[in-house]
Amino acid sequence: MNIKTYRQKKGMTQAELARQMGKSTNTINQWESGVRQPKADLLPQLADNLGCTVDELLRPQTEAKETPA
Repeated sequence: MNIKTYRQKKGMTQAELARQMGKSTNTINQWESGVRQPKADLLPQLADNLGCTVDELLRPQTEAKETPA
């Protein structure tokens, strides 16, 4: 999952993303570290907030880093 990559590209903090998603900063941290995964029904909202597609979120991380901004 490429949440951290796209959040940083957007210049957003975990707290800002958490507020937009209606989740805690701890939840965002767990998603980014791979401890937990967001539920499938949250993926469209998450992608929209990060300015990417659900497909881009789910790509292997090396591909996300190579994708032009």
